[in-house]
Amino acid sequence: MITTTTSSIEGHAIRQYLGIVSGETVMGANIFRDFFAGLRDIVGGRSGSYENVLRGGRDQALSELIEDAQRLGADAVVGVSFDYEAIGASDSMLMVVATGTAVKLG
Repeated sequence: MITTTTSSIEGHAIRQYLGIVSGETVMGANIFRDFFAGLRDIVGGRSGSYENVLRGGRDQALSELIEDAQRLGADAVVGVSFDYEAIGASDSMLMVVATGTAVKLG
């Protein structure tokens, strides 16, 4: 399935718009990962553990978005965007949402 952040796909005509699709995932924070990520931030390094969590959340949300589009019989999803939000008590959870428009290509 083609997924793109653009509103069109070069070389393909959009024949039909099937509707908005989305995928959501919510992940809890890990206190030990948070502690070591904080230490890396103090010494100026990158936080690989946080980057992996964000990447995993994005991949899961995108996978669910594609499943939603396939249920509609889509060939592609255009206009894909991601939203990241801290939620829950003390912002202890990370929510990642992927949205887009499912389309049939001509």
